[in-house]
Amino acid sequence: MTNVLSPVPTQVSSLQDCFGSIDIYLFDQLLKGRVTPGMRVLDAGCGNGRNLTYLLRMGCDVYGIDQSADGIAAVRQLAARVQPGTPPARFLEGAVEALPFTDAAFDVVISSAVLHFARDDVQFDAMVEEMWRVLARGGLLFARLASSIGIEDRVRAVEGRRHRLPDGTERYLVDEAMLLDRTARLGGRLADPLKTTNVQGLRAMTTWSVSRP
Repeated sequence: MTNVLSPVPTQVSSLQDCFGSIDIYLFDQLLKGRVTPGMRVLDAGCGNGRNLTYLLRMGCDVYGIDQSADGIAAVRQLAARVQPGTPPARFLEGAVEALPFTDAAFDVVISSAVLHFARDDVQFDAMVEEMWRVLARGGLLFARLASSIGIEDRVRAVEGRRHRLPDGTERYLVDEAMLLDRTARLGGRLADPLKTTNVQGLRAMTTWSVSRP
């Protein structure tokens, strides 16, 4: 397998400087060669850019959108520092369910800890369908989201798919059947089997990676 990691720049003094706070399951996609320099990458719900430091360093064309104005300001500062010359306009304040990008604009779309904030099925499906719309053929949709997998007896239904978790938070929870159904509806295929991390029975986070044929 080709090693996609670039040499660490001499000005980088630590792993944190190089990789930021990247999701370890997104890092796994880097190791598998699914995100490479020059790709157009959208972080849909980018927050303050925790997953973008290395993508900027490795030479991806990175874009981001988030509803937080403070988050977008932070990402623009990050991009200016790590990849000078990146147009600030690549990072926009807005909603994932209404992406201001053309069809098939990106090779990779990232959704890290975003989808479980959906109000209901309608918003969840709108976010997923928009991310799929802007994903090019041969591209990858990478999502990490809360699920009920493995903690079904520990969550309490609030309304629809919104549940109260043992950690005290309320989230929109998916399960295996739903993710497989949505994968089929999109016409995609799983790039990896669904992987769920159970955090001591308090919450479960599932990795959903879908390739677009």
